[in-house]
This record gives sequence, C-alpha cells and structure tokens, in this order.
Amino acid sequence: MTAIDAEVELPGDAPPQADNLDALESEAIHIFREVAGEFDRPVILFSGGKDSTVLVHLALKAFRPAPVPFPLLHVDTGHNFPEVLAFRDEIASKHDLRLVVASVQDYLDDGRLQERPDGTRNPLQTTPLLDAIGDNRFDAVFGGGRRDEERARAKERIFSLRNAFGQWDPRRQRPELWNLYNGRHRPGEHVRVFPLSNWTELDIWRYIQREKIELPDIYYAHRREVYQRDGMWLTSGPWGGPREGEVPALKTVRYRTVGDGSCTGAVESEAYTVDDVIAEVAASRLTERGATRADDRISEAAMEDRKREGYF
Repeated sequence: MTAIDAEVELPGDAPPQADNLDALESEAIHIFREVAGEFDRPVILFSGGKDSTVLVHLALKAFRPAPVPFPLLHVDTGHNFPEVLAFRDEIASKHDLRLVVASVQDYLDDGRLQERPDGTRNPLQTTPLLDAIGDNRFDAVFGGGRRDEERARAKERIFSLRNAFGQWDPRRQRPELWNLYNGRHRPGEHVRVFPLSNWTELDIWRYIQREKIELPDIYYAHRREVYQRDGMWLTSGPWGGPREGEVPALKTVRYRTVGDGSCTGAVESEAYTVDDVIAEVAASRLTERGATRADDRISEAAMEDRKREGYF
C-alpha cells in the first residue's frame, strides 16, 4: 500500500483481500442457488481436495439451514492417497451428504478399461465419470476447476455445456454477461458448473484461513519418503515405484494438489500452517498443476484433449 492509499483509507474499512473474498463467495453462492433453481439433478464432484472441499463449504452456506439438495460424486482411481479418501468419507458423513463413488478399479477388473503402460490412471477417469453422470441422470455437475490452473481451463465458462457424449466444444461456449447464466440443454446433454472459476490458488487458501476450513494433513508440511521422477517428488504406493535408479529419500514435503498418486508430486516445504502456506503460494510463480501434475506434461494440449473427451 502506498502512502497516498494509506491517507485515503477510512477507519474500519475492510482490507482489500476481505472485500475480494466476500465478492467471490457471493458469486459462488449465487451460482449454487441458480443451479438449484434451474436444474433437476445436480451433483458436486468431490475428491476431498482443497478446491472441492471449498465447494462443499460454499454449498452448505448457500442452503443453510436447509440441507444441501444434491449429492457428492467422486471418481476413485484406486490410486488416491488414503488420507484424502478418509477425509472425503468424514466430510460426507459429518454433513449427511450422499456420496456416489465411481471406481476406475471396477472398470479395470471387468475389462472395460485397460491399465496404461505408464501406470497413470488420471486419463482413465473419463469413462467412469460419464457413466456415473448418465446412470444417475445428473444434469448439472459442479467442479472445482479454476481458470488460473491451466490454459485449457482458462477458456472455460462458468456454465460449460457438454454434449450427449459428455464432450466439450469451446465453440459452443455461451456468453455470460452481467452474471446471467444459460443452462439450456437438450435431453442427454448436461452442464458442467464451475463456481470457483474466478478464484486463484491464493484466494482459495485465504478463504480456507478465514473460514477455518479443515483439509487433509498432506496439504501441510510433513516428513515423507519420496523419490524424484521428471523433476517431481513422488511417493510409493499401490501405484508402484520407485523404479530402478530412483533413490528414495526422506524429505519434508507437502502437496499443493491431490489426485492420482502415480502422477501427483509433492513439493519441498516448511509450510506447517495455513499462514505458512499462504506465504509460500504468494511467492510461487507456478500453478499447482504446473508444478506437481505429471499427467499435464504428456503434451502441450493434454488437459484440453481430456476435456474434449469428457474430463473436467
């Protein structure tokens, strides 16, 4: 803040970041209520990660004291971190929310999908996701995607129309002027809804701090045995690793994002508290996906290719 800014600031004025969080919260709650009034069978994608946890918190605020009028959906790759799965189940139970789980492992077991040579299951989520949407007749699917995460997501509208095959076509994106959202869709189509579109990673953490939102412990610094691959610190698990020549080391790390353990890397960190994480994120020049998600490095258009197929 400059000396001039300080001179014109009135006593009792809220800090600018508080005003920004209030505006973002208000927009997200408005979107939740619009969807509840316009669609018949909405659902919230919920993995137990920070963004989807903020989504659930906002939904609870949007409809309180009434219950949230739609369920949660998680596509479980079978390679998720156990701490995150336990947190997912705890949140669903705590708030009496119905949890629908689509399992990639079930599709591998019965031959509908085949394991990839690289062992990564993130790209395998699309088919179980689309089947779960179709089988449950969900017509609006809330996701925690943000425009600052990745270039393909920066193209996304808040209401994103998907065709009868769940595919995304950027040419069918609709204008969203004056916070007016167009949810019209043909039978068999559905709309993906992104209430956090205008949030940044730093906004998410400041909101977590303000609202005292609980997260899985792996978002904070802890000691873990990791090994380096493609410039990222991965940890061993049911997904395998380390490979020959990859030497495990005990490091103090945390996760900026959570997902399939075979392609989600940790970062070395001393951020043990929310305040520490905010300071760390504020100084970072890389988004969490750019820094820690190997599946986004498959090609320049990896995310956009998956979105066109039906992924988030």
